[in-house]
Amino acid sequence: MSADAGPPEAPNGGTPAEATDVPPGFRRFRAGTGFIAVNGPLYFLHEGPLFKLGFRVEERHCNPMGICHGGMLATFADMLMPIGAINLVPQLHRRFMPTVSLQVDFMASARLGDWVEGEMQVLRTTRTLVFAQGLVTSGGVTALRCSGVFKIGPEFERPKAAP
Repeated sequence: MSADAGPPEAPNGGTPAEATDVPPGFRRFRAGTGFIAVNGPLYFLHEGPLFKLGFRVEERHCNPMGICHGGMLATFADMLMPIGAINLVPQLHRRFMPTVSLQVDFMASARLGDWVEGEMQVLRTTRTLVFAQGLVTSGGVTALRCSGVFKIGPEFERPKAAP
């Protein structure tokens, strides 16, 4: 493709949104390396008791029909709840929270270029587990609901100072 060809056309005739096209108040979630970084970029909004996570559906997230793959949406749900819990519950800050159980109910599709946004709640925290639930929307329509149980693991290592 030549440099002046412009962005690729989306299946619905429009053009996919820029990854930087995010709603006001959202900031880039810095995941570092690994699985979360590869599936991003993710953006978050944290104001008091409110925590939201979002992403713009890109071509790499889609199936051949231009619809966000269910595996990506399930992955997003599996990131939304523990990342939200870590940000909302002070004793969980910097804790690793592996998934024990994840339930996802798909209710509507997310299409190429859509802004997908999730909001979650911590339902209960025990000494070793966190129970959470969330709703994820795409274009303002509920796309899925999710719930999960997460193990409260060890603290993440603090970044080492540069030599």
